[in-house]
Amino acid sequence: MIGVDGEQLGIMQLDDAKEYAYGKGVDLVLIAPTATPPVCRAMDYGKFRFEKEKKEKEAKKKQQIIKVKEIQLSCRIDVHDFETRVNQARKFLAGGDKVKAVLRFKGREMTHTEIGREVIEKFMNACAEVGTSDKKPVLDGRYLSVILAPVKNK
Repeated sequence: MIGVDGEQLGIMQLDDAKEYAYGKGVDLVLIAPTATPPVCRAMDYGKFRFEKEKKEKEAKKKQQIIKVKEIQLSCRIDVHDFETRVNQARKFLAGGDKVKAVLRFKGREMTHTEIGREVIEKFMNACAEVGTSDKKPVLDGRYLSVILAPVKNK
């Protein structure tokens, strides 16, 4: 049992603990139910809940939400289109978002997946200073994809 001011009151019977807490005009709150014996504290429960919710809101504010933006490429992409997609990906990576580069094979392009791998590698190299990939490009059906994460600034 822990008292109102945080002092240790020792091990008490439940009835004695309730009597102590209600005598002081506060609630009896079970702090650690799995401990042996369970730990209770005499405190204002409304204030305790308010403080707990306040801490949770602070923790939620500090969380970073990372979005994944998708850039679509093709095997026969032209130079200007490629540069446009690279610039867009760099902008996303600079903003802190992840970028998923997807290359779709159409028709007979599936027989020449090495061309697609070259395009993805070229894309990864063009974005190397702002984003890195932790895995190699993955071929999933007709799609070759890689995820680039923003580089941490030191």
